Amino acid sequence: MNRATGTFLALVVAFGFLSLQLVLPFVQYVLLALLLAYVLLPLRDPLADRTTPSIAAFILVLLALTGFVVPIAALFALIGDNAVRWAQGVDPESIQLADVESAIEETTGYEVDLAAEAASASQEIAAFLVDQTTTYFALATHTLLGLGLTLFLLYYLLKDSDRLLAWLHDVTPLPPDLQRDLFARIDAVMRAVLLGHVFIAFVQGSLAGLGLFAMGVPNAAFWTVVMMVLALVPLVGAFLVWGPAALYLFLVDEPVLAAALFVYSLIIVSVSDDYLRPIVVDRYARLNPAVIILGVLGGAYAFGVMGLFYGPVVLGALIATVETVDDYWDRQDQRSA
Repeated sequence: MNRATGTFLALVVAFGFLSLQLVLPFVQYVLLALLLAYVLLPLRDPLADRTTPSIAAFILVLLALTGFVVPIAALFALIGDNAVRWAQGVDPESIQLADVESAIEETTGYEVDLAAEAASASQEIAAFLVDQTTTYFALATHTLLGLGLTLFLLYYLLKDSDRLLAWLHDVTPLPPDLQRDLFARIDAVMRAVLLGHVFIAFVQGSLAGLGLFAMGVPNAAFWTVVMMVLALVPLVGAFLVWGPAALYLFLVDEPVLAAALFVYSLIIVSVSDDYLRPIVVDRYARLNPAVIILGVLGGAYAFGVMGLFYGPVVLGALIATVETVDDYWDRQDQRSA
C-alpha cells in the first residue's frame, strides 16, 4: 500500500466515522425513510410519467404522511376513548374503602388509610412528572425533528432514486454482471422480508381480531392493531393477545367462548402463519426460519422498532453478499486455470 492509498483510506475512515456520529441520533428515522421509499418507489414512475419526478415525489410523501399519521392518530383516539369510557363506568360509591381497609387489617394486622396513601402517591407522581417535563419536552422536540427529517429524506430518496442507484453501481468495485446479481438478491430479500413480513402480520392480526370480535372481547379493535404489531415477531406474536383473551373469557364464566376462541386462534391464526410465511418469505428470499427469527429479535435490540423490519434484511443481505463473493472467486479460479 503506497502513501496515497493509505491517505485516502484514512480519510474515508475518518469522514465515515464522523458521518456515522451525525446519523446515529436519528438512525430510526433514517431507516424509516428508507423503508417508506422502498415501498413507495414502484408508484413513482407512473406518477412521474404524468407529472414530473418532483411532483410525483411530493405526492408520495403526502401519501406516506397520511397513511402514517392518520392510523396512529386513530389508534391514540381509540385508546383515549376506551379510557374515558372505563372512567365513566366506574362508580365511586361502589368502592367501599372502609371494607377494604378492614379486610387488610384483619389479614395483615396493620392499619392502613387508603385515601391518604392514594393522595400521597398522587403527589409523588405529580412531582415526578414535573421533574421530567424537560425530558419530555426534549423527547417531543427530537421526535418532531426526526419525523421532519424522515419526510425530507423520503422526498429526495424518491425524487433522486435513479441517480442514487447509478452512483452505487459506479462506486461498487465489482463487474457489472456480479453487481446486478448482488443487487437482485438483496432486492429479493428486501421484498420478501419487508413486504411479506408486513403482509403476514396484517393477515394474522386481522384473522385473530375477527375471533376477538366474534367472541365479544372488549376493545377488540384496539387489540387487533396490537396483534398486527406483535405478529411481526414469528412464533409468539399474536398469541400474546389472543391467549390472555381466551383466559379472560374463561374467568368471566364464558368457557364455551373461551374454548372457541382458543381453538379458532390455534388452528386458523397459527396455520395461516405456517402456510404464508414459507410461501412469501422463505421461498422467495431463500431464508431459513431461524434466520428470520434471529433477525427480528436481534434487529429489535440493535435498531429498536425498525429492527423488526431490517434485522432479517441485514442477515439476508449478508448471505447474498457471501454467495456473490463465492461466485466471484469461482470466476477468478476459472480464469487462473
